[in-house]
Amino acid sequence: MIVTFQSPASGDVIMFGDVAKRMMKLMGKEPTDKGIVTVEQLPEAIARLKAAIEDDKQQRAGRDPEDQPQSEKAEGGGSRPYVSLTQRAVPLLELLEWSLKKQKPVVWGV
Repeated sequence: MIVTFQSPASGDVIMFGDVAKRMMKLMGKEPTDKGIVTVEQLPEAIARLKAAIEDDKQQRAGRDPEDQPQSEKAEGGGSRPYVSLTQRAVPLLELLEWSLKKQKPVVWGV
């Protein structure tokens, strides 16, 4: 499953369903097939996502690249190359920040 986060303030952010649901939880939202981060909710969602990114960076700090996982479980039981939470979250964070700046909500759907 693919989930697309959209806002009139910026370009779309497309994620695998399992990754998108994790981002929704990090933002304090229920992981649903369709949803919205209202303009009023954007500051908290941004703060929560920034905190998760900082935590991820601190957990990975000082590790050699060889110590990082090379793959991760994919939705449906397969595997895919490992991508850090920071790498996954930054495009969504930018979308949220642009949306706040332009006072537009962020919606998602399958």
